Amino acid sequence: MPRSIDIAVPDQTGRTALVTGGSDGIGFHIASRLARAGAEVLLPVRSAAKGAAAADRIRSAVPGARIEVRPLDLASLASVEALADALLAEGRPLQMLVGNAGLMTPPTRRATADGFELQLGTNHLGHAALVLRLLPLLQAGRARVVSQISVAANSGAVLWDDLNQERSYHPGRAYSSSKIAFGLFGLELQRRSTAAGWGIRSDLAHPGVTPTNLLAAQPGMGRERDTAALRVIRGLSRRGILLGTAESAALPAVLAATRPGEDGGRFFGPGGPLHLGGAPAEQRLYSRLRSEEDAKRIWAESERLTGVRAPR
Repeated sequence: MPRSIDIAVPDQTGRTALVTGGSDGIGFHIASRLARAGAEVLLPVRSAAKGAAAADRIRSAVPGARIEVRPLDLASLASVEALADALLAEGRPLQMLVGNAGLMTPPTRRATADGFELQLGTNHLGHAALVLRLLPLLQAGRARVVSQISVAANSGAVLWDDLNQERSYHPGRAYSSSKIAFGLFGLELQRRSTAAGWGIRSDLAHPGVTPTNLLAAQPGMGRERDTAALRVIRGLSRRGILLGTAESAALPAVLAATRPGEDGGRFFGPGGPLHLGGAPAEQRLYSRLRSEEDAKRIWAESERLTGVRAPR
């Protein structure tokens, strides 16, 4: 059995955290750990029923936990706008935003409500639009923004010549491209915050490798059964061999969101062998994330594609 891993988290009482993808898997454990530290947690989810069930599970484990479920479909820019408009109208500053939700390798090309390739639209553009629209609340809260990327961002490249995978579609290359893009955007957010005095700290995290529903059967996405890779990952995780659990995989993002200090642009992941599992630790940026020119380029492309622009 894998050993239990946890970290000391500073008291988060009085702070509000928004966690995408918090209805199950790693996102659920991020939300739960922040709630246990005293944060009020907003859970924007696509399925209201799954969101309500997750909130009930957290309240059962953390008596007195403050959890709010909100509607959000990251594959719809209209849904992103609706959530942002509601939160802006309430005017409550955000102290943490963890962009954790994502999907992985649909076997055939699928599109968002806005016509973007599904992984690009969900993993990156939906989150980018959410961050850009919520900038006033993030600035007001001097927020810690965490972009959850993947070990897949250490291979492949941003598919600049076919970002939307319209000419040809390869599931793995599109996934890596979306995660590299999201990481570059998070780093550019830190640079712009520093230059403009926004007061936002932006870090990256990755969960290592752990059994979640990313590779599980999802008929609505064209995957009729669990992948062979998921079956292997489940077996290794159960035995505590090399890989993490959903609970331990949540901790790099929790560490990034709650660590003291104002410096940003740092990268956290599991500290075990090959950074696939183990306790969270700071890591060196992947080579694909080190180009400031690429970061500026993906920021501009994100603004163009979503139609949402940061203050100039």
